[in-house]
Amino acid sequence: MHLDDILSEWTFDPSNLNVRLVKGKDGRDVIQMRVDLGVLQLETTGRPDGTAFKECETYLDHLLVVALEQPETVLTEADCAEVDREFMQFYHRRICWLRLQYYHRAVMDADHTLRLMDVSNKMSPDEDWTSSHEQYRPFVLFHRTQAEALGELEDNTAEEAIQAINNGLETMRSFFIEHEAEEHFDEDELVVRLTEMRESLRSEYAVGKTLKEQLHAAVEEEQYELAARLRDELTRREAN
Repeated sequence: MHLDDILSEWTFDPSNLNVRLVKGKDGRDVIQMRVDLGVLQLETTGRPDGTAFKECETYLDHLLVVALEQPETVLTEADCAEVDREFMQFYHRRICWLRLQYYHRAVMDADHTLRLMDVSNKMSPDEDWTSSHEQYRPFVLFHRTQAEALGELEDNTAEEAIQAINNGLETMRSFFIEHEAEEHFDEDELVVRLTEMRESLRSEYAVGKTLKEQLHAAVEEEQYELAARLRDELTRREAN
């Protein structure tokens, strides 16, 4: 099919993320994203562009092998460009999974990006390059937390969705603390949005404090017997 035919039958809507899951000619699933000037097509597994690197499925996998075999390796300019390509490709697929409501796949792609950040930062050519990428960590954590919470809501309970948001917020807080910016945490736009999502779930599903929230409060108030009971209940739930 000529590209003109695809574009004419799938009009770009600038007010929405235009995404669909379709079958390729060989029967495999692919994601298509309609953008202003055409269509992006992404593989659903491995690297979104389908590229392999020396028998590694993604550039992250390649870097992990390099780091294991040559721990002192520093990223070259070409390496940095490839890392950036992989960041962008996984960003596109992550937002597609969110739009398609494949929440667990969005979590997986967010985790890939976070691992890529960790590995590439250790191999970074300089501090400026590291900082230019680390600034996006809260954004990736935001997407991951959203996706995990919605997945928990879909598969389990609203309480577990709320706890997923709490866990994500704590991870984000650690990032702010690490970068000596904790005073800006509560007012950060992404933090505010996750907090609003949590309280909306709490209100809509009539959820009080989660077990972990109750445990935290009991410890803060030095109610150690209550804390012990809550900890036992948490252990029991996690074992099931």
